[in-house]
Amino acid sequence: MDKDIAISVKNVSKTFRIPHEKISSLRGAAVSVFSKKRGYEEFKALDDVSFEVKKGEFFGIIGRNGSGKSTLLKILAGIYQADSGSVSIDGRISPFLELGIGFNPELSGRDNVYLNATVLGLTKKEIDKKFDSIVKFSELERFIDQKLKNYSSGMQVRLAFSVSIHANREILLMDEVLAVGDNNFQSKCIREFTKYKNSGKTVILVTHDTLTVEKYCDRAMLLRNGKILKIGKAVDVANEYVYENMSDEEKRIFEEEKQTTSDAEKNLKNLKGKELEDEKERIEEEKKRLEEERKNKVAEIINVEFLDKNGKEKNVFETGDSLDIKVSFEVHKKIEVLNLGVGLHSVFSGTVFGYNTQMDDFTIKKDTNYIILHLVSMPLLKGEYFINATLYGDLSEDKYDFKPRCKNFQIFTKGKIGKYSGTFFIEHGWINR
Repeated sequence: MDKDIAISVKNVSKTFRIPHEKISSLRGAAVSVFSKKRGYEEFKALDDVSFEVKKGEFFGIIGRNGSGKSTLLKILAGIYQADSGSVSIDGRISPFLELGIGFNPELSGRDNVYLNATVLGLTKKEIDKKFDSIVKFSELERFIDQKLKNYSSGMQVRLAFSVSIHANREILLMDEVLAVGDNNFQSKCIREFTKYKNSGKTVILVTHDTLTVEKYCDRAMLLRNGKILKIGKAVDVANEYVYENMSDEEKRIFEEEKQTTSDAEKNLKNLKGKELEDEKERIEEEKKRLEEERKNKVAEIINVEFLDKNGKEKNVFETGDSLDIKVSFEVHKKIEVLNLGVGLHSVFSGTVFGYNTQMDDFTIKKDTNYIILHLVSMPLLKGEYFINATLYGDLSEDKYDFKPRCKNFQIFTKGKIGKYSGTFFIEHGWINR
């Protein structure tokens, strides 16, 4: 293996046997032994997977539930053995996987620090030296002597991550358990990831969140049904993941828009001589016009963000999730009244809703520069959605700024809900009379 490579995976496959049903009697066991019918189904979690991760790289693994992400991470961590293929690792690993691995709920937080750190290969002397830092980072000083089973899932995540990061191994494996932590702790974790990377260490991050992949990862890999669908630049892989989860109609619209953009780019490349100079001049004039228009605006929308229940920015949600739409703005001139309107639209089926502060009798404070539209539980089904945002005065005709299609997000469905089509999922049932 090349000295610059931290992890090399070659032709790795892994299959699980899933029993049809539990055998609960002696007769059932006897029938099962002599039956020609298999009592299980085979599920191929990984199918001939090959890739390499360089030392010091922040590498993302993305894909739907059941795509093989967590299985792959557990093989890298040595928890599972691959059925075939090889895994070569240059460096010590610190795995931060699902809650419960390497911990005992009947022991105190203090004892679990020693237990988990020992599993990661630290000596008692090393743990003694790092103990205070581990507890301080986890922010659990008041609870460290309570039993782990009394911790919330978020508290367990903080303790587990703190032990993992203080193990100071060359390779950090992270499953998407960070979604359990609060926003402040997630930010702290990301800072630690960055420190890890800057010190020449390697981070492998499994997640559903394309925004996290684009923002922090150098490269990424997309898995589907246990196979690698794409591997490359993080932004390209994230875009492929979004595309894979579009409906056929959404893909058709996307391809049409992409073709229109491609045609425009070709036309620009075909411009020569004076035509090219004229086009450049037109673009510069348009820039100046827009800048002048911006200066004359009474108020202006600066940014739009989608936040999850922990206040973390995301662009991928599941049916039933809560969603905060944060709209940041600037007021350039003195005004008496300011209102904000938000319209949510499906790429395929049109308008979903339109709300504004005026209809909801909400007053925007004069000293604020953003407000949030809180959606408690989104009943939206799988698809791509976008919003339009408008700033206006006392009357809706008095528009200060309008941003059409200013932000897109994806909705995914899982389990039973994934069978339904349409725009909304409404709780329902059938009744016999």
